[in-house]
Amino acid sequence: MSSASAAIPQPGRTKAFLRLVMIEHSVFALPFAYIAALTAMFQWDKNIHWGRLLLVTVAMVGLRTFAMAVNRIIDREIDARNPRTAQRELVTGAMSVRHAWTGALVALVVFLGAAALLNPLCLALAPIAVIPMVVYPYGKRFTNFPQAILGLAQAMGPIGGWLAITGEWSWDAVILGLAVGVWIGGFDLIYACQDVETDREIGVMSVPARFGIPAAIWGARVCHTVTTALFVWYALTTDAGTFFWFGLLIVAGAFVYEHNIVRPHDLSRVNRAFFSVNGFIGIALFVCALLDLLVRGLTV
Repeated sequence: MSSASAAIPQPGRTKAFLRLVMIEHSVFALPFAYIAALTAMFQWDKNIHWGRLLLVTVAMVGLRTFAMAVNRIIDREIDARNPRTAQRELVTGAMSVRHAWTGALVALVVFLGAAALLNPLCLALAPIAVIPMVVYPYGKRFTNFPQAILGLAQAMGPIGGWLAITGEWSWDAVILGLAVGVWIGGFDLIYACQDVETDREIGVMSVPARFGIPAAIWGARVCHTVTTALFVWYALTTDAGTFFWFGLLIVAGAFVYEHNIVRPHDLSRVNRAFFSVNGFIGIALFVCALLDLLVRGLTV
């Protein structure tokens, strides 16, 4: 470790680590874990169990933080060769690999600890949830479809949220998890379009790099159509009410907007589609789902 990095105070390292893992992007996954957990509570005894909801939050943030840190560590050499990612903390030296690993392992311990406090099934399945998080960053080295691995990793959130409450397997949660996984895999197809030329140059594998940007955009449209169908299926299996269905209309409208502002020959608004629209989708559907459950009798 250089003297310059050694001189960085601990708060600086903490801030650099939070930037490294983009902690604010938890907004994409957390709302759906909450939807699953709250629906499970509604079906169980119609009461919100705040302690368990807190543990779900801790587990989700811990696992996502671990996944992002490992992703950045494994991809640091690729990031250094991509102008878009060359300013990431592990490339510039704002964060050392050693400290990134320390943060990742702390996050992993937090996740496992929260799982242990929830119930035995959560703890038993926790290692399985970790596997796709580690495999995903390697995916772009051996498959043209790394987004499928990312989707699998993200599908764990709602499934885990439901298991955290009931301690039992739920196919309803699997439907919601699949919806989230296909959704995130779809918008990652769009996001990956920014790096086509660089990916081809350095040998990174992806749908846009292999099949072209138009194919990736169409693939994302198919994914988001399937996502909408899965949300509808979830609403039907859980007997969702009016507010949830209204939320699905909002989601469908957001998907239409997203695919109107991103075109194969115009990627100038990819960040708006990726961050703003997709963040809005998660929050909007969560708010509508919560209102629906409250109207139907969920007690705060």
